[in-house]
Amino acid sequence: MRNRIMRAARLLFCAAAAHVPVSTSAAGWDIGKASSNFELVALGDAELSGRSIGVIHMGNVELTSGRIVAADPLAQPDRPALARTVAPGEYPVTLYQAFGRIAAASMRFAEGKPDRWELAVLPGQEPATLKDGEIFGYPVDAGLGCYMDADTLDLIEEREAQAQKADSDVNYYDDVLASDLDASKGIYALHRPVAGRRGNVAVFWSGWGDGFYPVFWGLDRHGRALVLLTDFSVVENADGRKEPKLQ
Repeated sequence: MRNRIMRAARLLFCAAAAHVPVSTSAAGWDIGKASSNFELVALGDAELSGRSIGVIHMGNVELTSGRIVAADPLAQPDRPALARTVAPGEYPVTLYQAFGRIAAASMRFAEGKPDRWELAVLPGQEPATLKDGEIFGYPVDAGLGCYMDADTLDLIEEREAQAQKADSDVNYYDDVLASDLDASKGIYALHRPVAGRRGNVAVFWSGWGDGFYPVFWGLDRHGRALVLLTDFSVVENADGRKEPKLQ
């Protein structure tokens, strides 16, 4: 079972070492070096199956404020929201599976194929400071990624407080989240921290596990967000028929 305390030192190392601060505007920076899997969001389920990529339609995430958190929900649940926001609403999350792992995860805001892509950043992160081969992203230390609204963190803390009334030594994964994940053999879950309250979390395996992963906005020609994509570096060129070589 995952244990946040035992992994705290590793998380600090990962966050510091992997702070490889990307946007299409960074001089000399090639977005194609950050990900070759943008085509995933433009292909239908049948086309993806032909490339040995399975599709899991998780359902909708409820964004009550439109401020999106992409993070490891156990190791860094209080990570700041992304700088770009979307309109509050309910948006579908799709997982792309290959080699028995979650290769990528997307959240769709509007139909259409993105005209361009940019790296998702936190407030204060400056893509112009990046050098070739560097990225912004989030560290994973509990083997999970997620999408949720920033306001949902308050619900997670409320649920944890409720659980602590019964047992002060509460582990959110073991005592709360695991039961939701059990239905998919631990692979993913649409978790609602507090029953009857708006605000849920799309939780999913993070590729091969712990690491550092970039998130990207797919934009239309007017700069409107169409989709958000997390690439877990399991496949290359949106193709699951040949496993990428380890770098």
